[in-house]
Amino acid sequence: MSEACEFPRQNATSAEIRQILESSQTVAVVGLSDRPDRASHGVAAYLQSRGYRIIPVNPNVPEVLGERAYPELSAVPDPVDIVNVFRRPEAVPEIVEQAVAKGARTIWMQEGIVHNAAADRARAAGLQVVMSRCLLKEHRAMSVAS
Repeated sequence: MSEACEFPRQNATSAEIRQILESSQTVAVVGLSDRPDRASHGVAAYLQSRGYRIIPVNPNVPEVLGERAYPELSAVPDPVDIVNVFRRPEAVPEIVEQAVAKGARTIWMQEGIVHNAAADRARAAGLQVVMSRCLLKEHRAMSVAS
């Protein structure tokens, strides 16, 4: 079965997701578009409005939502709590490697994005992993105060 058709073998529980959302402050959004009609933009704008610091990661834009964009995760100079992935599953392994090197705490793959092998690598390096879940929807559902 190809990685793009996988279902999560293992995923964060609701309690783990709540803990991630309550303990995180900085979210690097990999694949953040500067187009307001894109899901990545809506999710990032929502998180920003709830007090999270957003760091755009997109080599094609200089800035999104008033924040400087970086071409890749490894170029972000600041610590990151959550790496929120809006990229195709085949891009996830490289993002996970950069997240591990960066010392991120969580890899969060948005709805429809699953890569079990990369998730296993992230977990082995001590990161928490959420796959195929929308960060905005989870935050709203839990009414997390940030």
